[in-house]
Amino acid sequence: MQPRVGSFSSLEEGQIPLRMMHQYSKHLLPLRLLLLFLLLGVGLVFLYISMYTYRYSNIHNVASSTAATRIQTHHDRCVQESKGLESWIRPPSSLLHAMNDTDLFWRASVVPVIEKYPFERTPKIAFMFLTRGPLPLAPLWERFFNGSERLYSIYIHSSPGYDPGFEPSSPFYGRQIPSQVAEWGRMNMCDAERRLLANALLDFSNEWFVLVSEACIPLHNFTNIYTYISQSQFSFLGAFDEDSPYGRGRYNEGMAPEVNLSDWRKGSQWFELSRKLAVDAVQDTLYHPKFEQFCRPHTCYGDEHYLPTMMTLRSPHLLANRTLTWVDWSRGGPHPASYDEGELTEKFFKDAVGGPEGSCLYNGQTTNVCFLFARKFAPTAVDHLLANSFKFLGF
Repeated sequence: MQPRVGSFSSLEEGQIPLRMMHQYSKHLLPLRLLLLFLLLGVGLVFLYISMYTYRYSNIHNVASSTAATRIQTHHDRCVQESKGLESWIRPPSSLLHAMNDTDLFWRASVVPVIEKYPFERTPKIAFMFLTRGPLPLAPLWERFFNGSERLYSIYIHSSPGYDPGFEPSSPFYGRQIPSQVAEWGRMNMCDAERRLLANALLDFSNEWFVLVSEACIPLHNFTNIYTYISQSQFSFLGAFDEDSPYGRGRYNEGMAPEVNLSDWRKGSQWFELSRKLAVDAVQDTLYHPKFEQFCRPHTCYGDEHYLPTMMTLRSPHLLANRTLTWVDWSRGGPHPASYDEGELTEKFFKDAVGGPEGSCLYNGQTTNVCFLFARKFAPTAVDHLLANSFKFLGF
């Protein structure tokens, strides 16, 4: 008898009937689908976790980088600000610039409101040489300045285009400022003085400003002059109400109401000013136009009247009302006497320049030290002055 299809004998023989295989496949399909979905779900979860981890790590890195950038930027700004302050207070490395007078005077008139300086500052005297050309007495001044480099600065206003030709070892080397024509008796002479003041004001260390000429010499050693100027309560500028044709007689009524006859003053051109008064001179736009319009040569001389009148109107309580520069007008004429080597003796400097005991006031006390500088001295006197500088001048 032939066995039936699907009988138990076929199972015994290790064969699965087709019908049973079909039924078995029906039961395995849902399990396979379930396993597939389970694996797909696990994969999606793993993918999500991986993406989240990467995103968090990237955000963290970006945040860290941003924070680091901000810190570095803040540091750089601090460094830049520090450099900015340093560049603001550092004296110009070169006195040659392209500023015109308007720009220069504006820049020089910028004044800190806070009086205390945020840096270590050694006050200096600015020596301002107003000259048409050479400085024949420079060797004497070089000896005077020697050893006091931290306490002074030098500025030279000469004729435009003039090259003084100083050696690099000289304290005068590279100290010439951009200059313009300055004529005796005209207001452009006062402009030259203001130009010197403005350039010197760019150095915050300059506290006192002394105007001298190519014919001036110092009468004392540097230490004595520095002490005298730095300890004075006043600035040294003569400002006198002179009722004469050479005083009030030079006043022009067109200057009113800014300048009245009662305000009119006369004084020496050679001055010493504090930093405060130097700024006042540079920033003046009220009185200067009046003098420029009405103070003309032969009837008025700006260098004798402008600063004395303007300073009297602005800050009379800050003036000693005398000059520190000795000048001899005893010989008459429009210009003072000039001295050569034959006239320069120890007695000359003691009697003529020294003055009698108690001849002037210094901080309210009488003194016979009234002059720190003197003029005029001929160029040919320089060798004689150098040979006797210690005996005559103390240095």
